[in-house]
Amino acid sequence: MYAGIDIGSRTIGFVVVSGGQVTYSSIADTGFEPLNTAKNLLTGKYNRIVATGYGRHAARSAFAHRVVTEIKAHAMGAVHIFPSARTILDIGGQDTKVILLNEHGAVIDFQMNDRCSAGTGKFLEVMAAALGYPGIEDFNAAALAGDNGIKISNMCTVFAESEAVSLLHRGIPREDIARALHASVVERTAGMLRRIGFNPPLVFTGGVANNGCIITLLEEKLGTEVLIPPDPQLVGALGAALAAQNDSAVG
Repeated sequence: MYAGIDIGSRTIGFVVVSGGQVTYSSIADTGFEPLNTAKNLLTGKYNRIVATGYGRHAARSAFAHRVVTEIKAHAMGAVHIFPSARTILDIGGQDTKVILLNEHGAVIDFQMNDRCSAGTGKFLEVMAAALGYPGIEDFNAAALAGDNGIKISNMCTVFAESEAVSLLHRGIPREDIARALHASVVERTAGMLRRIGFNPPLVFTGGVANNGCIITLLEEKLGTEVLIPPDPQLVGALGAALAAQNDSAVG
């Protein structure tokens, strides 16, 4: 059995493969002690473990045999699920990545926004709390029910929060503000995709790929279908597990 672990800023994904098929997977909140959380996900003995994500180097020091970059891991995982993929959009807790692939599934270019939380899962969590929604699922559902018509001009988390609260105090319906905030994330994301010159099929990974409003608005904005893996938060860990299996095949 071959294992991949993706230690991200918000969650840790763990995938085990055998013969190219997933035999086990799990996910946990990263918490305050990421390495301990990661170790607790290791439920058995593995031929090889490959780590990716923010905490990959710490994992290598503790238990992983080697590391792969998040770009490589997401490419391998996405292509395994969708062999025809040409572009990957990954929106996680604190960064956004756009990855271009050639017809063989190899990475030919990528861009990352990791300097601030604008347009990420963290941004959406902060906005949900600012508008008084008990959870991100409630925020997502409200945005789907909201109407277009207002725009959020700021993408900085602090200023966008202030703008959203100001709109609320002016009597703008919460669900309309929620939709505008989702639309601002999509506008920023579409800009990244266009700058890099994306090609479909487009695969959406990361925790924000569970957000139905983002998916709907993104498809409308880009005019193309967005492919969602069964477990979008585990694509990086899947890619790392496949890398572990490939190591064994060549060595």
